[in-house]
Amino acid sequence: MVNFIGLAANLCDCAYFPFTGRRTTWNVLQEFGGEGNIFSIIARESLPYWYLYIVAILIVWVLWKGYRTPKEGEIKSKTAYYIRQTVVLAVAVGLSVAGIRGGFTSDVRPITMSNANECVEKSIDAGIVLNTPFSIMRTIGKKTFVERDYMSEQEALALFSPLHVPADSVKFKPMNVVVLIMEGFGRQYMARGYMPFIESLGKKGVMFEYSYASGRKSIDAMPSVLSSIPSFVEPFILTPASMNDLSGIAGELSRNKGYQSAFFHGAVNGSMGFMGYANVSGYQKYYGRTEYNQDPNYNGDDDFDGTWAIWDEEFLQYYCDRMNEMKEPFVTSVFTASSHAPFVIPEKYHEKFPATEVKMFRCVQYSDYAVRRFFEKAEKQKWFKNTIFVITADHTNVSVDPEYLTDLGLYKIPIVIYAPGMPELNNYDTERVVCQADVMPTVLGLLGYDKPFVSFGQDIFNTAPKDKFAVNYLPGNDYYQYLQGDWMLQFDGEKVVHAYEFKKDTLQKHDVKERCPKEYEQRLKSIIQQYMYRMNHNQLIVK
Repeated sequence: MVNFIGLAANLCDCAYFPFTGRRTTWNVLQEFGGEGNIFSIIARESLPYWYLYIVAILIVWVLWKGYRTPKEGEIKSKTAYYIRQTVVLAVAVGLSVAGIRGGFTSDVRPITMSNANECVEKSIDAGIVLNTPFSIMRTIGKKTFVERDYMSEQEALALFSPLHVPADSVKFKPMNVVVLIMEGFGRQYMARGYMPFIESLGKKGVMFEYSYASGRKSIDAMPSVLSSIPSFVEPFILTPASMNDLSGIAGELSRNKGYQSAFFHGAVNGSMGFMGYANVSGYQKYYGRTEYNQDPNYNGDDDFDGTWAIWDEEFLQYYCDRMNEMKEPFVTSVFTASSHAPFVIPEKYHEKFPATEVKMFRCVQYSDYAVRRFFEKAEKQKWFKNTIFVITADHTNVSVDPEYLTDLGLYKIPIVIYAPGMPELNNYDTERVVCQADVMPTVLGLLGYDKPFVSFGQDIFNTAPKDKFAVNYLPGNDYYQYLQGDWMLQFDGEKVVHAYEFKKDTLQKHDVKERCPKEYEQRLKSIIQQYMYRMNHNQLIVK
């Protein structure tokens, strides 16, 4: 009976999947949970699929025949029987846990629905890889994207539109795009002088005083940076919405402009769900630890840090080599890994980077040096001057200074845009508030991209400083944090609970919500309302 419940759920999706294009999740059961006549609805709607009832009866019969209880006298030794069954149970538990996590090693995490994207070219095909019981169990207890009705659709669009439509006059420039997402690189480390090279790039290009992450986890960052989808309520990759049709910088440029595209991460292929996300968001190739180990020019697992991934220096050199093989124009991104707990660096650099009072500081110095070595190699390549580089972080890490321990300081990261062939991009911006979700529309704006696309960020250089906003989510409090101008407000979904003039009140000591401009709350409501609707109705891409 237990197994039949799971098999029956799969049978239900044989009928339901053609209508939804995805496996049934817990959200669907909740959606119909309030129907008083749910059983009569199911009975009526399932009549055209009478043949599935026959299949269900056959399954029950096979299960009943396939399982048997030992008969009296069949077990010669009960002691041996129970020992044997206990051993089988222990092995089954171990294999089940490994299956749920995706392996036995410490560098994997429990598989989610989005892992199915690693095996398909189109998001709808993930339904073949998934099964319905897994999809239901993986979404039990997950907060759903609750649609809001704060205002009319017209009012919401007047305040902010996630549909970006370029002007007719734009002219596309086929430049390469390279995005470096640095593990744990909080802005605090630059302030303390531990990121000298990335800071020097900021002085050659554009860097922002007020730049923020979308979330506090690595899995929040990729959709935010590369697809302009901030993390609201739950990490996007872990939600059923990750099965939506999806695009991003790579998807737009490869699909509509013929770019070659590739994503790089030096961990085990599939780690963190990055491989699946990269696939459905438009990256044509994925390079991980497996591909690195196949390159005879490097040392394979001798360059493994022992916990997470290939050391940053070697992997970034490998990254540059692979781009040398790509046809221009191309779009690539790399996610580094060395600046992560347990906070170790290669032994050969122990003297160059002495131990610091906070272990993370030493790791940041090493990874910053690895980026320096990457650029030393990249600037010798023919594609270098025709490339837009974006250097940012996934999230912050260990924070010690009071300014970086506040609700806002814990999200403060660097965002640097450097284009050797565009000397006009040279500025330290102290006015605008920017966030990870701005990367995609800003890069497409610099390229003169002439197709419409969906983005929950803004083109930084084509948005007036007074209109520029940033938004992130505090999962512990279930607050949205919205920044515009000099103001930061915290919103619980119904009302503003706190507000600060964050540029002068850096420690958030003075709550002045009674003076908070009402139009900022309305704009945040517009963003939330449209975000939730598009998540639930598969509207994250212009088809």
